[in-house]
Amino acid sequence: MKRERPDVLIRLREELRAFLGGEQDALEERMTEGQVRPAAREAAAPDIEYRLMMENEALEAKRIAARLHEHNRREVSRAGRIVYCALCVMVCLMMITLLLYTMANLPAFGSADHPINNEVSARYIEKGLQETGAVNIVTGMILDYRAFDTLGESSVLFTAAMVVMLLLRMDADSQAYSPLARYVRRSQHADTFYEPHQDMIMQKTAKVLVPIVLLLGIYVVLNGHLSPGGGFSGGAIMGAALMIYVTAYGFDSIRRFFTYKTYQRIVLVALLTYAFSKCYSFYTGANGIHSVIPLGTPGAILSSGLILVLNICVGFIVTCTMYAFYAVFRKGEL
Repeated sequence: MKRERPDVLIRLREELRAFLGGEQDALEERMTEGQVRPAAREAAAPDIEYRLMMENEALEAKRIAARLHEHNRREVSRAGRIVYCALCVMVCLMMITLLLYTMANLPAFGSADHPINNEVSARYIEKGLQETGAVNIVTGMILDYRAFDTLGESSVLFTAAMVVMLLLRMDADSQAYSPLARYVRRSQHADTFYEPHQDMIMQKTAKVLVPIVLLLGIYVVLNGHLSPGGGFSGGAIMGAALMIYVTAYGFDSIRRFFTYKTYQRIVLVALLTYAFSKCYSFYTGANGIHSVIPLGTPGAILSSGLILVLNICVGFIVTCTMYAFYAVFRKGEL
């Protein structure tokens, strides 16, 4: 005679079937009362935890929206609103007046006495090679005559990367970040969102493509003072090589040689080297002191004084910043 199944097994089967069908409330009640076996409880825990995380996120968003709504509904005196509007209109009118006055006093576009058409461009073209040693006049202008402007651009890139990390970085050990982010970091299937599944075609292609792209970026950086290119374009190419690598092999593989600390150190050293190099260059030039750094032979790879060093610094900054944007937007960390 066939042995009948115990009531506990029948009830467990029904609860699991309801859970797989999307009806989770009954199973959660059983789990709360301790009537489900440990194996079933462990199997259902990640999905229930995810649901609880989502509910907590929704409740927190509602609380924040309610606080903002209450803050916006605070009564403001009529006089305060009038003063605020008057100040806004006054500031806008002042800015418009200053911009129109400045534009009206600018030299006419294309006029012969415009400084751009006689002094600046003539200096770049006639004495650029002699003063900078760079065959590429554009690179000599950007990294010699206007080097501090380029330093500001590199600093803006670094600052933008830091702001993106502050806003989007996920940290499982910090309570300042969302519970959903901490759950995604802890869950057993989290790597399925970010890591490739051993795609042989992609990895074999990346194994051939990444070295070629990386060498092209290095070439563009090192020849920026001799031909079109430089730190910005070469750094963008090298950043693309890192993106291809991490897409094919995953973040665990690239962390063997590139981590958040590596990013910080490379960018910090590059910015400091750039700043100290140009401070020395401008100090010696402004005080008529002979620089010990030779310009070299125009056309040679080791020429143009500090421009080659500055190109390398800019290339490192752009490479790290591009990869940092990609990694943070994709996974929330480097």
